[in-house]
Amino acid sequence: MDIKAYMEELGQSARAASRVIAAATTNQKNQALLAMADSLEQSRSELMTANQKDLERGKSNGLDAALLDRLELTDARIDTMIEGLRQVAALQDPVGEITDMAYRPSGIQIGKMRVPLGVIGIIYESRPNVTVEAASLCLKSGNATILRGGSEAIESNQAVAKCIREGLAKAGLPESAVQVVETTDRAAVGELITMPEYVDVIVPRGGKGLIERISRDAKVTVIKHLDGICHVYIDDQADLTKAVNIAVNAKTHRYGTCNTMETLLVAKTRVADVLPELISAYQEAGVELRGCSVCCDFSPAFIAATEEDWSTEYLAPILSVKVVESMAEAIDHINKYGSHHTDAIITENYTKSRQFITEVDSSSVMVNASTRFADGFEYGLGAEIGISTDKIHARGPVGLDGLTSQKYVVLGDGHIRR
Repeated sequence: MDIKAYMEELGQSARAASRVIAAATTNQKNQALLAMADSLEQSRSELMTANQKDLERGKSNGLDAALLDRLELTDARIDTMIEGLRQVAALQDPVGEITDMAYRPSGIQIGKMRVPLGVIGIIYESRPNVTVEAASLCLKSGNATILRGGSEAIESNQAVAKCIREGLAKAGLPESAVQVVETTDRAAVGELITMPEYVDVIVPRGGKGLIERISRDAKVTVIKHLDGICHVYIDDQADLTKAVNIAVNAKTHRYGTCNTMETLLVAKTRVADVLPELISAYQEAGVELRGCSVCCDFSPAFIAATEEDWSTEYLAPILSVKVVESMAEAIDHINKYGSHHTDAIITENYTKSRQFITEVDSSSVMVNASTRFADGFEYGLGAEIGISTDKIHARGPVGLDGLTSQKYVVLGDGHIRR
């Protein structure tokens, strides 16, 4: 296969389809989403058969248990995919919304209209459900998309893609509005991220290595985050019960997510009353504790943290803990070592909470809440395409609005500039 020619063909088809999808009505898009859900429901056996091929190949290729789990399609996961499509269909359509209309002294009216980005390329690993999530969000926001899943899920992704094409066709929309790359050749990724004439935005979803490569080599805008080095700071005016519950949940609810706490910061005056309870809870959960010198002097439960620990995303039952003199020191630590993803303060002091959310430079900043809430569904976005730590139009969980832009609209009635 000539990969360059193949990807260029996908790009041309996507660009043509993007113009049709951008003009599609909300009803058409919703009909397509609901038809996709019906097609998934009717194709359960085909999906399972295809997924079994991927699982068998993955086992023979030595994929670890965690990756095999992410790859597997169960009835419950297919149910979730179907429900996700129906939920996105129920979301408000952002496309065409006009805001900030105002008259100028000349008599013209100026406002902003929300519009699709165009063609979105999404590169992801392992999980076949991402194919459905990405397709649904791109479609509802009026975009065409080219999806390149991991080679380990090629059979599953193609089976899902068939259901997506059927849904688009039933709604009278071009099947090329959602295209799943059919080759496992890695050269396809290199082509996808260097086609600015066909692709407007790239969204990588995967490990740090993948995202670093995409960010380095892409010739189009990338919406991404590299790390999820999230912090919880327990202030000297924190409520003890809230502090313990949040600090435990932020670390132990799930270890492998980007919004899991990796570093706990504790005000020096709260060490004696908060650390014993936290140490007990973390030990019970099997969390390895790596602490600063104060922590190590306080309890043998800690092993000495290194400089590298403060800037490490563990994605594992490991937690670094540092005692700080003040909130100012906590903020400095977060802004120096954090990844601008999600950081939280536990405090009953309103003034301090305001200062914290103002000075911490992250895409989500929380007061008295677990970092695990940094999620598109929890934010009321319905779903997300990923989380952005960039400082472009999309920052934090990227939902439908994040997959659109705005253009100025000007309304006149024969007005001319004098």
